[in-house]
Parts: sequence; C-alpha cells; structure tokens
Amino acid sequence: MMADREIFTEEHAAFRRTVRTFLEREAVPHHAQWEADGVVSRDVWLAAGRAGLLGFDVEEEYGGGGVRDFRYNLVLTEELTRLGLHGPAFGLHNDIVLPYLTSLASDEQKRRWLPGCCSGETITAIAMTEPGAGSDLQGIRTSAVDKGDHFLLNGCKTFISNGILADLVVVVARTDPEAGHQGISLLVVERGMPGFERGRNLDKIGLHAQDTAELFFDNVAVPKANLLGQPGQGFVALMQNLPQERLSIAMSAAAACERILELSLDYARERQAFGRPIGRFQHNRFLLAEMATETRIARVFIDDCVRRHNAGQLDAAGASMAKWWTTELQKKLADQGVQLFGGYGYMTEYPIARAYLDTRIQTIYGGTTEIQKEIIGRSLGL
Repeated sequence: MMADREIFTEEHAAFRRTVRTFLEREAVPHHAQWEADGVVSRDVWLAAGRAGLLGFDVEEEYGGGGVRDFRYNLVLTEELTRLGLHGPAFGLHNDIVLPYLTSLASDEQKRRWLPGCCSGETITAIAMTEPGAGSDLQGIRTSAVDKGDHFLLNGCKTFISNGILADLVVVVARTDPEAGHQGISLLVVERGMPGFERGRNLDKIGLHAQDTAELFFDNVAVPKANLLGQPGQGFVALMQNLPQERLSIAMSAAAACERILELSLDYARERQAFGRPIGRFQHNRFLLAEMATETRIARVFIDDCVRRHNAGQLDAAGASMAKWWTTELQKKLADQGVQLFGGYGYMTEYPIARAYLDTRIQTIYGGTTEIQKEIIGRSLGL
C-alpha cells in the first residue's frame, strides 16, 4: 500500500490502527470457522458496533458516528481486504444499504431502524436481483399491491448478500405494473414478517464466509410505515445510490490488487528455482513490474475517486470507470499470481488461491463490466 497517500489525515491513520487491531482480535482467529460454516457469527457484528465501525455517517442521535467522510469507509474496506476477511460484510452494510435509510427514511423510520444498524444488532441487506432479472432492474417481477394500510408483497430474490443473517431487507418491488421504471418502490421487510422465508445459503466458488441466499415473499403484508421514500421513486433512488456501491467495490478491488502484489512479491523473493529466487528471472521480474505499475495506477485512481466522491463530484460514469477497470485488473492479477505460484497457487491453503476464487465475483455484482461500459458509453453521447 502506498505510504505517501495525501488523501488521509492523522485521524484516518489512527482509525486504521483501531480497525486493524479490532480485526486481528475479533475476526482473524474465527474466519476459517466462518468459511466452514458459510456465515459469520453475529458476535462480530455486535463487536463492530461497540467499536464504532458501523454507521459512520449516521447522525449521532441515532447511534452513528455523525461523520460524512467516505475515507473512513475506505480504511475499513482496505483493512478487511488486506487480511483476506470477506466474511464480515461491513462494507455492504455501511456503504450500500445504510445510505438508502439515511437518505430516504422518515424520522420515525430512522428512530426504529438506525440505532440497531449502528450497534450491530440489526444486520441489513438489499434485495434487487431476481432469478430472471440481474443487471436489468426494470425487468423485476416482484410485486407489491397496495391494500390500503399495507402492501401485499410477492416474489423472490436471489444472490442476496447477508441474506441469511439480515434482520432488515430493502426490497426492490414493482408497485405499479403499468408505469415502467416509475412503478418501482422500495419496501423494508423485517425478520419474522409472516410469509418472508429464506432459501438455502448458496454454495459459491468463493467468498465462503459471506452468506448469500435466496429470499421468498409469499403474501407478505408490509405496513405502509415500511415504505422507504415515495412510491414509484425506487428506481431513481437506486440510480442515485449505485455509484457509491460501485465505488465501494472498486475500493476493495484496488486493495485486493495490492494484497495480490504483496503475496506475489514475497513468493518471488523466497521461492528458489535453478539455484536462484524466481523473481530474478527476467520474465517474472517484468511481470511483477507490470503488476506493481498497474496496482499503483489503480490506487491513485481510486483515491482520487474517493476524494471526488467526498466533494460530491463523482458522477455515475466515473464510478462505473472505477468499478470495471479495478475489478478487471484484480481478476487479471489474481490469475497472474496463481501462475507465478505454480502448483502451490492451486492449493486453497495458500492465500493466493483463495484470493483467486474470491476475486471472480467482483466483475459481476454491482453491475457487470459490460453494464459499466454501457453507462460510460452513454455518457460519451454514444
């Protein structure tokens, strides 16, 4: 990781030390078990709440940090990635779901939901993707029929991160089947609502400690008090929040590139072949030179994106550029790292192998690389 990063202050450096100590104590010793279980313990969420790692930008009156500075989110993401800790989905909670609550929830809803979100007692998820609708959000079929004092919610969602643990799920549903994208609303479904069921914890090729589930809604009566924002404005809210989600993924990708580079350099210095370290061979030396250069470019780019985001200057196209380029780079470097390690790179006991498996989803969720390029292309007037 670059030492000369002007983006941070001493406060961020102190926060990084706090995060690193917390993760080494509360997450590292348990992560192997979480991977075997397919889900983390709720205890780590409660511990994160006590440590002030949840809800940085939530107002203090609701239990949050009251600080709108995405650099703290960046620090937490980097430290999780540096240690290979994909299980605790704090980034999903802080960077992706909570912004919907802080920007759209009424005062009454904030009082009900935000304190638990900041303490770690309430774990969140957002349910967009369906079996027949992924990147095309306008194609969703989950419906919510207005019944006066409540909506009757029916449908299913899939690939939902935090799907098993989530106590509060922001569900994207169609409330007006004739209104196109203006007929989409956001409903908050809470654990225990009759008709809300979870399917199996999905068996993924990577991110084994991160619970990912199917969610089913069978005549779930969602009170009107759980409508988030205005009816029919859900699609607009999604478009406003997706750039931050994509930046969050890009932040983890840039940090993952740094970790892959570090693992590869250490191995190239230590592994001997034909009487010398494999890093002394020109091919490997040039490969690592390329990896180091591209990683530096990713870091500078993402730090600039975070700076722009803090200033309210990062647009949808800029976030899409960050998301597709860094995640595709992560995928390439992970593959190169496995090749450098040779047979050991194929063994899951080695961090490079696990990094390879955990990397593959990065170019898919949050909008595929192809969707990001489409967004960028449209911004160019094409």
